[in-house]
Amino acid sequence: MADQCVQVVIIGGGAIGLSVAYHLGQLGVTDVLLLERDRLTSGTSWHAAGIVGPLRASMNLTRLARYALELFVDLELASGQATGYQQTGGVWLAQHPARMLELKRIKAMGDRSQLHTEILSADEILQRLPFLNTDDLAGGMWVEQDGQVNPVDLCMAYAKAAKVLGVEMREQCRVRDIETMNAEVSAVVLADGTRIECNKLVICAGAWSRQLGAMAGVEIPLAACEHMYVVTDVIEELPQPCPIIRDLEAGVYLKGDNGKLVLGAFEANPKLWSPQQQDAGFLMFDEDWDHAQPMLEAGINRAPIITAQGITHFMNGPESFTPDTKQIMGAAPSCKNLFVAAGFNSIGIMSSAGVGKVMAEWIRDGEAPFDLWEVDIARLDPLQCCDKYLSQRIPEAVHNQFAMHWPYKQFNSGRNLRQSAWHDLLEQKGAVFGAPSGWERPLWFAANETEAEFEYSYSSQCWWPAARREARHCQRAVSLFELSPFSKIDISGPDALALLQTVCCGDIDIETSRVLYSLMLNQRGGIEAEVTVTRLAADRFRVISGAATRFKDVYWLQKHREDAMDVEVRDVTEEYAVLGIMGPRSRDLLRDLSDTSFSDTNFPFSTTQSVRIASCELLVTRLSFVGELGWELYIPVTQAVRVLTEVLRVGEVYELGLAGHFALDSCRMEKGYRHWGHDMGADDTPYEVGLGFTVNFDKKIEFKGKQALLEQRQRGWNKQLKLCEVAADEVLVLHDEPVYLGSEIVGHCTSGALGFRTDRTLCLVMFYQRGMNEPAEYQIEIADRRFGLDVLDQAPYQVNMK
Repeated sequence: MADQCVQVVIIGGGAIGLSVAYHLGQLGVTDVLLLERDRLTSGTSWHAAGIVGPLRASMNLTRLARYALELFVDLELASGQATGYQQTGGVWLAQHPARMLELKRIKAMGDRSQLHTEILSADEILQRLPFLNTDDLAGGMWVEQDGQVNPVDLCMAYAKAAKVLGVEMREQCRVRDIETMNAEVSAVVLADGTRIECNKLVICAGAWSRQLGAMAGVEIPLAACEHMYVVTDVIEELPQPCPIIRDLEAGVYLKGDNGKLVLGAFEANPKLWSPQQQDAGFLMFDEDWDHAQPMLEAGINRAPIITAQGITHFMNGPESFTPDTKQIMGAAPSCKNLFVAAGFNSIGIMSSAGVGKVMAEWIRDGEAPFDLWEVDIARLDPLQCCDKYLSQRIPEAVHNQFAMHWPYKQFNSGRNLRQSAWHDLLEQKGAVFGAPSGWERPLWFAANETEAEFEYSYSSQCWWPAARREARHCQRAVSLFELSPFSKIDISGPDALALLQTVCCGDIDIETSRVLYSLMLNQRGGIEAEVTVTRLAADRFRVISGAATRFKDVYWLQKHREDAMDVEVRDVTEEYAVLGIMGPRSRDLLRDLSDTSFSDTNFPFSTTQSVRIASCELLVTRLSFVGELGWELYIPVTQAVRVLTEVLRVGEVYELGLAGHFALDSCRMEKGYRHWGHDMGADDTPYEVGLGFTVNFDKKIEFKGKQALLEQRQRGWNKQLKLCEVAADEVLVLHDEPVYLGSEIVGHCTSGALGFRTDRTLCLVMFYQRGMNEPAEYQIEIADRRFGLDVLDQAPYQVNMK
């Protein structure tokens, strides 16, 4: 029996939980109960530094953070409670030219977000902040909208405003258990035995979220560290208000606090802490002056004025961090009515406004209101939740807050989480591995020890020569690509076709052995996944998607499986290894490996067949993401090494080469192929990214997003993705670079690469108005430099793939 039934239960009375509660109330969802184990703010919010920084690493994260600039003011009016918010401005300091390049790229994000930013010289920084030592600086960046807020006052404002809207809050209510049935939360049980049934549960418990998630069988990969800062005596010489100062190379920050200076750090050797060690509210750890010594030395170097001051307070409290230094938000894939907003990596206070708003809409609607993939809990691998992995990764993640964010940077810790069956064999062949999606995969193949060193840069990349060699070899002969990290999902049962017809915008009722490229859409018509669907039998299909979206895509399919449907959704990713054999001599190689005919007549494009190679039955599909004749081989993992060994042996006759992920990305750019997560996402429709051909309005079953697409087709659309060429040789084009027409920003780059087969610098650009493909003097800005940009009528690489 339930003691109480409510629509939504929120666990956690800090800034995040309180903001979610307030915004649910704003949406009219008032049957909400917030539970706090101690007192409001008693976890980590009470000791937060309160820095407000709206400029983040991407447009959508900046969009989240920017909302605080308006809400913190409006909230005072709604609640009658002052929040202590003030705009102070802030400076990001750089000691090296490479950091200046990074800041110039970040400034472009500010320009696109209509934030006021400036690149400053060391002398200009000294003029604004004469109490700083600038002798070792290369320069910095000023952000006008940086500011600060009083964390406790902000939380009280959220609480008061939420209560006015009808939200109920209970303190001193510890959750003892979370009851589930059929992967769905049914009730929470409090320490005193009170049982509260709910339709939806939201975990916003900071460092304690991982423990709570485990009660419901949900993995929330985060860990807590001791986070330290000190507060000086009053310093008369400080400007009022004092700007936020981020000394990036030193890993420290400074901010004003009623005439005092607060000095904190994101050190390279943080001290891990487990909530199981100590579980009191308003928790403070012992002062550790030895650990804080590097922070103090860095602070004194940057602001020598600290030397003459006393330290009035040493704060050391818990703070939670995540494996990739991005927060965890959204619907848990393994429990369909459980939501998470946790692991904010010391930016929870400033994030609380935007996070509360979008989480409330996500909870109400069942879908994120805009593209939040980079912080979606579904991006994380459940294996990242083990203690050993977190103890290795989290210290590096903490330091990564202020460390250089190099292009293509790979974490050093917590590696080898997932390896393919060929990892050791390919390593012997010179593979240089990266783990962009948790899987170790070859980025390139080194010809010698020097080429195997990954030297990070904002200019020429150390791997360009190797990737160029690999792409051109594939163009000339035949190359092997390791594709095992592909997500592989089998859909079977009498209603398998009905499920896929519902979630895919294309007509999946294809002939057996045919392969269809299709998209899965949300209700707004936005693209949630790009997939290939292979029909293996009348009632059996295989869905292939990108490595990074494995858990998201499985969840999306399961989420849309109606209770009455007789269909099984099974993740078979780790049961098969995948080889891509690509290039003009790929047909000859496969002909010598098998008795199957690989002729264009017998094995046409977008078909699949069962093929026997090295005494192994495997599924072979004729597809190519590199724009060459090619096939993908799906091999039972238990026989993968035997098959690859035979492929390599026979391949010697055909000059079989090895190619990595970077070469593949170059090749796909030369064909203008889109990549989900970069060139398209949940905010983009098929028409806007040039994939309208995937939409079939004539199929009998209504597909998700159909109505939105019909309306868009009728009224037209504004933005349009186009393939472009940069008028520069070997300049590094990444993503998010703004595109100008005169002084106006008219688009941005979604991804870029050197085209090694065509000797062109290419990028995909999202133009904000259709018709931008007309001849015009477009320019792309890369680290404060502008280059000419031409819109291409067709992909520059065209070969006969028959």
